[in-house]
Amino acid sequence: MSKNFKTSIGGQALIEGVMMRGPRKTAMSVRKPGGELQTDIWDNKPARIWNKLPIVRGVVNMVTSLVVGYRCLMKSAEISTEGMEEEEPSKLEKWLEEKLGDKLMKGAMVIASVLGVLLAVLLFMYLPAWLVGLGEGVLPHWSMSLIEGLIKIGVFLLYMGLIGLMPDMRRLYQYHGAEHKTIACYEAGEELTPENIRKYPRFHPRCGTSFIVIALILGILIFSVVTWSNALVRTLLKLCLLPIVVGIAYELIKLAGRYDNLFTRIISFPGLKIQHLTTREPDDSMIEAAIASMEAVIPENEGEDRW
Repeated sequence: MSKNFKTSIGGQALIEGVMMRGPRKTAMSVRKPGGELQTDIWDNKPARIWNKLPIVRGVVNMVTSLVVGYRCLMKSAEISTEGMEEEEPSKLEKWLEEKLGDKLMKGAMVIASVLGVLLAVLLFMYLPAWLVGLGEGVLPHWSMSLIEGLIKIGVFLLYMGLIGLMPDMRRLYQYHGAEHKTIACYEAGEELTPENIRKYPRFHPRCGTSFIVIALILGILIFSVVTWSNALVRTLLKLCLLPIVVGIAYELIKLAGRYDNLFTRIISFPGLKIQHLTTREPDDSMIEAAIASMEAVIPENEGEDRW
């Protein structure tokens, strides 16, 4: 395989595991409490016409990735704690389980998702707009969107840095590193072994972290046309423009993953630097999980996963 090979296979770090998504199949490999790996494989849904439309495909793929990623994350939590002793449930928990059964977990997942979205909107849209809005009439108008964007990036960096101090998140970041190193080794045409994979960098231009950074930078430009008359109105208008930001960011990250030239290096540079926060060097057991999920999604027809 050519050393210039660029694959469309992408992945996500999970709790004690890695998910990889290829052109036809998706797989997740998770380390069980006993030490063995469990690998689940399933077919991807057929591509629709909007998966080929520029800008639109970015929005569709982001939503799909969020849904699949969240389900895999929840599944990995179940697998990685399977058989472990649990604390005795409280009377309230027993009552809820008795009355709601399976609906309890589904309801909790929905509530957690909604709260997560609301928190993201508050931290990355409303709060920066409100803070900068306090300086309206004092700050030059041309600088307000720039300052708002810098606040967003600052909040993002602070958030990623702080949660990285948690032991569980640090392990998640290590699995993130294993995912990137495994993809890099595969793109270089080498056999997927821990020995080969260790020598590759844990940073990759086609990464969710880079996508977020590109979207934040694009937002500075696109959201500059939105009114500053009211923080809430500005937030709602930015939500309406968000699909455009996501769509353009997707096309740029796609270019960064496919080509290596001056332009793609420039757009990849901020995200690669921030990956120092969101990835860690993995151990061999983590690399083995990434290999298992990667090998499960490599297409039978060589080159089918080329960008």
